[in-house]
Amino acid sequence: MNNNDKTAVTPGGTSGARIDINGQRLPLRIFLFCLTAEILFVLLDAVVNYAEYSKYGQIQRLFNITREDGLATWFMVTQTFVAGLVLWLIFLVQRSYDAGRGRIAGWGFLAVFFTYMAADDGAKIHERLGSMFSVATEEGGSIAQDSLLGRVQALFPSYDWHLAALPLLAAAGLFMLFFLWREFHTRGERLLLFTAAGCMALAVGLDFIEGLDDSHAWNVQVWIRGAYDLSKYTVRHFAKSLEEFLEMLAISLLLMLFVRHLITLTGQRLTLDFSAAGR
Repeated sequence: MNNNDKTAVTPGGTSGARIDINGQRLPLRIFLFCLTAEILFVLLDAVVNYAEYSKYGQIQRLFNITREDGLATWFMVTQTFVAGLVLWLIFLVQRSYDAGRGRIAGWGFLAVFFTYMAADDGAKIHERLGSMFSVATEEGGSIAQDSLLGRVQALFPSYDWHLAALPLLAAAGLFMLFFLWREFHTRGERLLLFTAAGCMALAVGLDFIEGLDDSHAWNVQVWIRGAYDLSKYTVRHFAKSLEEFLEMLAISLLLMLFVRHLITLTGQRLTLDFSAAGR
């Protein structure tokens, strides 16, 4: 990567090719592209799906941001996976610099974590763990109802996946926050890091509220419905739309930070040498 203001492909004979990308502008361009796509997903969901601009249910589901099989989910999975790939590159660069075991292990853990998160978004792993936990604590399940886990599950007011997976995900998120705080040194980078963490925390909070019964005192969706005379579907749908947007925005911010950090580490030039066997 260098400072040229354009992308160029220069033939390298039979040995390969050279691709030059503007390293200074790349992180912001990636973020703006992702943000534009995310805003479009919200608008398309509101117009094509919610307002039923298309009369075909298949097209409505395609743009339904709250479903797990629409375009927004595909984008979220792809974006998270790309962030994981960038983290793997940072991990390899740190290894090549012999940066120290702790730093190398930290970046390796984040690379594994984001790769898992991409798989989780695509395969609904945490939702399935929650369903499995619910079945296991039902009468006759493998977890006794009078056990500690059984009693906690009976008292917990929201989705079971919060009990089954959120503690581990939260621990990984806290590690990421403290580790990256040490790795990112500028005020702007740290501000964006905490903004991303705040977006993700708010998204989890919205998901927690969504899982509450209407009679629960913390269910602010019920208050919104009564205060503005809105239907349950409307409030629930747009709360879920906001949740998905915040999750995508958080990953976009982190992706921008990771690309920026990779460029800083490599001095805006990264060389990948794929040598053929026998040469």
